[in-house]
Amino acid sequence: MRTFTLDIDALTRLINGREQQENWLDLESGKVLTLPAEDQYSEERQQVELEPDRYTRIPNLDVPQRVAMRESFLFTLDDVHAHPLLSAALTGRKPLRSFDYEIEAFPALREQWQVFELKQLREFALNWLYELGLEPAPDSCPWIRAAFPRTSCAV
Repeated sequence: MRTFTLDIDALTRLINGREQQENWLDLESGKVLTLPAEDQYSEERQQVELEPDRYTRIPNLDVPQRVAMRESFLFTLDDVHAHPLLSAALTGRKPLRSFDYEIEAFPALREQWQVFELKQLREFALNWLYELGLEPAPDSCPWIRAAFPRTSCAV
């Protein structure tokens, strides 16, 4: 396992991003290259293509993964008024937008959702890094140690 510093919060934003761009992690430096999807001839794109072992594409959650995360959140709810509304939002057209709209009516639940989502995204990011053979550096960020024992935010 290799270690280097990486901003986990920035990584989770990229994983959760809905922009039509490609994000590549430089496995030597920990830097992120952001490339527009339609850009096929830039210097950065050529760099990624010439050194495929050095760069790995940062995954984006797709719609089914995002819906599944929200469904998992619903299993944590005890609110008899919010649960049916949020559940119905996820089964309709544009489930993400509908869920986000419906949860606005429940400020306390919206905060719970944001905490839940952040925790799930960090866990996803850390698991992805482990799959790449990257190990978090010890004792860097207390919030990660509390949420995920034996891990931290610097990798």
